Formats: sequence, structure tokens, C-alpha cells
Amino acid sequence: MMRTLIIPSIIVVIFILGGATLMATAPALVPEITAPIPTSVRIREVSSESVLLRVHSQGNVMPSTESQLIPEVSGKITWMSPKLVAGGYFQENEVLVRVDDLDYRNTLNRAKASLTRASAEQQHAQFEFARLKSLAERKLTSRSQLENNLRALRVADAALQEARVNFEQAQQDLARTQIKSPFTGLVRSENVDIGQFVSRGAAIATIYASDLVEVRLPIADRQLAFLNLPSTQRGELPEARQPNVTLTTQYGGKQLTWSGKIVRTEAEIDITSRMVHLVARVTQNNEENPLSVGLFVDAVIEGLAAEEIVVLPRSALRNDNQVLLVDENNQLRFQAIEILRLYQDNVLVKAGLTDGDRVCLSPIQTAIEGMSVNPIQEEA
Repeated sequence: MMRTLIIPSIIVVIFILGGATLMATAPALVPEITAPIPTSVRIREVSSESVLLRVHSQGNVMPSTESQLIPEVSGKITWMSPKLVAGGYFQENEVLVRVDDLDYRNTLNRAKASLTRASAEQQHAQFEFARLKSLAERKLTSRSQLENNLRALRVADAALQEARVNFEQAQQDLARTQIKSPFTGLVRSENVDIGQFVSRGAAIATIYASDLVEVRLPIADRQLAFLNLPSTQRGELPEARQPNVTLTTQYGGKQLTWSGKIVRTEAEIDITSRMVHLVARVTQNNEENPLSVGLFVDAVIEGLAAEEIVVLPRSALRNDNQVLLVDENNQLRFQAIEILRLYQDNVLVKAGLTDGDRVCLSPIQTAIEGMSVNPIQEEA
């Protein structure tokens, strides 16, 4: 019984003494503070530059001149140009339609005969007046006869003038039986055919000029500040103040480009969109790729040249009007800036930065004033 109690007790005592010995001889633990690793960020040393501001818009191509082809005489159509079809191309002063001219040639012949007769009567009246005037100077005829002959001369002069006007009118009417194009252009639509009777003043086709086309471009009023336009300008712009505009589109699987000018501003502001409309004009001197009416194009308008501007990516912008600078101690500092414009993926800064400032470009979720970073210079 004693053996069963003594032996376990001895074993327990031995273990307690061994544990105490190990605890007494164990090395002391000294806590060690780990230095934080600075966050690596991309930086850019900024420098100011001159930036040409641009304004973007879109619009449809429209003809600069569009009119209806209207006959000035009535009659039956005896001939039509094969170009007088939708999409037909014609030159200036080209005959497009001929109206039956038989009646107008007869009228011209009658007017010519009347003119000849009136001219003969006027010459006779003039000769008689000169003869009676000579007799009156020698007192060989009465004063009343001279006055009657003077009245006859005036009537003959009036009849001659009327006959001459009728003759010129008949010539004009005969010439108008050939309906000619007033400019070089294209046919939008036509609604007549050979044998059809047309009345004076009734439109027979719609045509438009192809040498000049226009694009109506809506611009937000705040965007006007970036263009070199007088703030109160309405209507046609002086040639020296017409901004350049570049029009582009994808057509037929190709990228097409045209150059033009902003020639006028419209006086009205659209009540729905609150937009001001500028009108771009393009001279059609590229026969290979003409700017087709109805085409939808993108427009880039050249504006003012802004000086001492710093261009940064939008990712560098913090809290709408701040950026993060990395100082000489590689610590972050918040810097307030004045923004000129947000343009595409960039922000144009006009105040708040100086040349040589190092701007943090990396997105940092939690940026703290004075936070240490490891700056990495952005590659050019």
C-alpha cells in the first residue's frame, strides 16, 4: 500500500522539479517592433505646357443650297435629261427639261413683226415732225398742226417701246422653255415625265448644290468658353474668326476625314436640349471621297490655346479638386488644384501645381497626410 503511494509521488515531484528547472534556465523574450513597408506608387514630375483646346460634337450633313426646279412657262414636256433622276449629277447651266416651244416661237414672231411695224411708224412720225417743225420756223404751217404731229410722234414712241418690251418678253419666254440648272449639284427627287403638261410655278424636281455642304453641330453653352468665338456673336462669323473643324466617319469599311470651317452660329438656343448650334461648312474639292448629304459625322472643333496647363490622367484626381503630391521625404501631401477642363481621360489643371511637383498617379484606397511611400517614376 505504501509502495503504491510513494512511487507516484516521487514521479510527480521529479516532473515538477524538471519543469521548474527548465523555466528558470529559459531565455528571456524581448519584443521587436517591425518597421512598416512603404507602399509603392507611380509618380509623375509635372511640367506646364500649351494645350490646344478642342470641342467634340456630331451631326448630319446637309446641303448648303437646296431649291426646287420650277418652270417659268407652261406647256408639255418634250424632252428630259437622263440626269434628272434621284441621285443624278448635273453641271451648272445644264439643260434638264425642254417644254414644247411652238406657241412661244409663234409669239416671238408676232412680237418681232409688231416691233418692225412700230419702228417704221415711229420713224415716219419722227420724219413728219421734223418736216413740220422746219415749216413752222418759216411760218409756212400752223402751230396746231405742229402740236398734233408732236402728239403723233409721242404715241409712236410709246408704241415702239411697248413693241420692244413685248419682243424681249417673247424672247425670254422662248428661252425659258429650256429649264436649266442654276448650279452644279444633285437631284434629290423628281415628279414629272415626258409628255406631261406642266404649269408655270409648279415644282417638277428638288435639287441641291454639291460644291458646299454644311453640318449643324449642337454645342453645350459651357463648351463655348473653349472656342475662339465672340460671346455675343450671332450669324455669319468673320473669316479670320472661323475655327477649323475636322469631320470623320466610318463609311464603306473605311475611315474618312474632311476639313472645314465653322462659318456661323444660330441665334436660337434649343429649348429641349439647351444647346447652341454651330454650322460647319465644307468645300467639296475631294472628288474621290465627296461628303454625301445625310451622312452622320463626328466633329472636332479647334478652340483656344491655353497656356501653362498641366495635363494629368483622371486617376490622379482626388476629392474632385485635389491631387496627392510626394514631397522630398517621400511622404504624401494633399494639394488643392484649379481645374480648367475634364477632357476625355485627362484633367487639365490651370493652377495649384508648379513645374517639378511629383504627383501620385496610383489609386490608393486610404491615403493619409504624411504617409510614407516608395515613389516609382513613370516611364516616358
